[in-house]
Amino acid sequence: MQCSWKAVILLALASIAIQYTAIRTFTAKPFQICPVPNPLNCGLGQDTEAFERICDEYSYFTYNISRKTHILILATTRSGSSFVGQLFNQHSDVFYLFEPLYHVQTTLIPRLSHSKSTADRRVMLGASRDLLRSLYGCDLYFLESYIKPQPVNHTTDKLFRRGASKALCSPPVCDTFGPSEVNIEEGDCVKKCAALNMTLATESCKERRHVAIKIVRVPEIGDLRALVEDPRLNLKIIQLVRDPRGILSSRIETFRDTYRLWRIWRATGRKPYNLDLTQLTVVCEDFLNSVSTGLSRPHWLKGKYMLVRYEDLARNPLEKTKEIYQFLGMTLDKNVVKWIQTNTRGSNELSAKHKYGTVRDSAANAESWRLKLSYDMVDYTQTVCPQILHQLGYKTVNSPEELKNMSVTLVQDRTFVPFLFVFLLCRHFAGHCGAHCPYSSCYCGHTAFDQANTCCWNASHCRLGQLKTLTADPGDTSKGSTHSSFGHVEQAPCHPPYHARLCLRVVLL
Repeated sequence: MQCSWKAVILLALASIAIQYTAIRTFTAKPFQICPVPNPLNCGLGQDTEAFERICDEYSYFTYNISRKTHILILATTRSGSSFVGQLFNQHSDVFYLFEPLYHVQTTLIPRLSHSKSTADRRVMLGASRDLLRSLYGCDLYFLESYIKPQPVNHTTDKLFRRGASKALCSPPVCDTFGPSEVNIEEGDCVKKCAALNMTLATESCKERRHVAIKIVRVPEIGDLRALVEDPRLNLKIIQLVRDPRGILSSRIETFRDTYRLWRIWRATGRKPYNLDLTQLTVVCEDFLNSVSTGLSRPHWLKGKYMLVRYEDLARNPLEKTKEIYQFLGMTLDKNVVKWIQTNTRGSNELSAKHKYGTVRDSAANAESWRLKLSYDMVDYTQTVCPQILHQLGYKTVNSPEELKNMSVTLVQDRTFVPFLFVFLLCRHFAGHCGAHCPYSSCYCGHTAFDQANTCCWNASHCRLGQLKTLTADPGDTSKGSTHSSFGHVEQAPCHPPYHARLCLRVVLL
């Protein structure tokens, strides 16, 4: 095979160009976390040299300079993910998308079924990660490649559940509804708004400070590691879990054809011999693998992961929503509060009529599956899913009477503490130093970190006594405790070169 020297040179130049582009992408200065000393950044003063040393030591702390938060709701079908999605959809400064990976799956793996092929799974996951990365960058044109039929002039009426996204039913995308409207019916949006203009949708995304996406087509959190570690993103993952017995009950009611044999088992009391048990076991296996990864606190999930049980959210929706927003470092919008108050006191009869709706009596709905599943089905679920039930704090039952006794909850009190970066905790605590700490809003600009996870404040700025306002609720300073929901602070010795500072050790729970 002959190859001219010109072709060899061209190939070499092309390779160098590709490598250069990749290097530039991952080393661009806009993604540095370490602040540059200037008045707008509260100034680093005499601490500049020490802080720069910290930046050198922890150079892997990358940051999205735009402060755009990228939120990913990782869930499975019928786990309450639509409800959680609304907690961001109703926020006036969040651009929310409802399951855009639907288009990837239907394009690459037809017939709407979860492929069991390893090759298909890899293709699906690779395409999903690429699409999510583009959508978080507000490149909605990338999605057009998966929409069938292909959009014409960047316009389509085939986007899956377009009406579930308030941003796509509000100006500038659609002028029919105002941005202050809380309950925009999904059907009304589809009927009254014109075909979706992807260019206007892209503009709407860029105008908002945060992007939230709900997905149910990525099995495990480990499949998202490449996105979590991407320095171009400020990705925070909310993993939503639910009692597998509740998921099974909801799927039987919702996907009647797919779960027909399960309905036969419930009606007759006899398990069909050809029942597809993977419809249950896969849920438990994915939950177990994903939750085990998240709760093991790997370094790449620091500050990026929060586990939320649907039952906790259903019983105390406003309180749990506040915790989620605190983890994300976002302000809870009044529209979100209003939506919660309006949509968590509804009738379960209404929710039964609208299987994809979010209006329901959330507290009563959390364990309503106990009145719908037979004891044999529940017992079988407990047999094949014992580990995840135990790990997530769901009690098992040993008799039909125990199953139907709704006066005793099957949800144990369990606290899943978010895995936070020490510097995020320091920033939070510094915010409680009050007027005596003029640098409380500086992302810990006057804070240094040593290898013992110690936060050190300049003694002239913050004193230990002024940190007494920390409470169990980081947003409530009335109780006078030194504990927070993430950990507590205690005096600790400082390691050189921070010996002249007042030091507070952050102790994670």
